[in-house]
Amino acid sequence: MPDSRCDGGGKIVMGIRRTTAAAVLLAGAITVFAVTAAPAAAPAAAPYGKIELRVDGGGGTRDEGLAMPLRILFFLSLLSFIPAILISLTCFTRIVIVFHFLRQAIGTQETPSNQILLGLALFMTIFIMQPVGQKVNEEALQPMVRGEITETQALDRGIIPVREFMLRYTRKADIALFLNVSHTPKPAAPQAVPTTVLIPAFMISELKTAFEIGFILFIPFLVIDVVVASVLLSLGMLQLPPIVISTPFKVLLFVMVDGWNLVVGSLVKSFY
Repeated sequence: MPDSRCDGGGKIVMGIRRTTAAAVLLAGAITVFAVTAAPAAAPAAAPYGKIELRVDGGGGTRDEGLAMPLRILFFLSLLSFIPAILISLTCFTRIVIVFHFLRQAIGTQETPSNQILLGLALFMTIFIMQPVGQKVNEEALQPMVRGEITETQALDRGIIPVREFMLRYTRKADIALFLNVSHTPKPAAPQAVPTTVLIPAFMISELKTAFEIGFILFIPFLVIDVVVASVLLSLGMLQLPPIVISTPFKVLLFVMVDGWNLVVGSLVKSFY
C-alpha cells in the first residue's frame, strides 16, 4: 500500500513546478509584448554639462586662445604668484628695507608696526609703478580683453614695460654676474638680456641701493647715540643704558626735520 504522505508530497512538488513554469511563461510573454509594443527608441539625451580643454583655436568660428577652464586655472595660478611678482619685479623691496633700517636707526623697535610699514610700502609701490601699469594695461591687457590678441601674446607685450623699468635700475655688474654664472653669451643690446637673468640682477641691485640709503639714514642717529653715551660716561652714570636717553632725542630730531616727508619723498624721487 503506497504511503499517503509520499503521494501528498509528490503532488505538492508537482504543483510547485507547474506554478514556476507558468510564471516563467507569463514573464516571457510580458517581455515580448513590451518589446513589440514599445515605440522607437528616443535619441540619447544631451549631457548636463561639458568641459572642454583647448590650448589653441581649432579653426572654424572659435577664437584663438585658451579655453575658459584653462583661463581660470591660469589666472588662479597668477594670483598665487602675486607676492613673488610684487617683491621681484617692482620697487617694493627697496622701500621695505629702507623703512626697516629707519625704524632700527630711530630705535623704536616695533613702532611703526610691520602692518603699517607694509601698507605704506604697498601704496608707494602702486604710486611709483603706475606708469608701468598703464603701459601694460594699454598694450597688453585691454587688447586681450577685446579679443584682439591671445593670452600668450598679451604676456609677451606686458613684460616689455616691466623689463624697461628693471633695466633702468639694474647695474651692469649684476647683469654680468648672472650672465657668467648661467654661461649665457653676452647680448648685443640691454633689451636682449634674458628675463631669467634680469630679475635676480634687478633684485640684488635693489638690495644694494636700499642698504646704501639705510647707511645714510643711520649716520645722524648714530651721532646722537655717541653723544649721549659720552655724556653719560663723563657723568659716571654707567648703569643707565644710553638708549633710554637717546631714543627721545632721536624721535624729536626726526619729527623736527619732518623725517617721513624727507624719507618718502627721497624714495619716490629715486625712481624718477
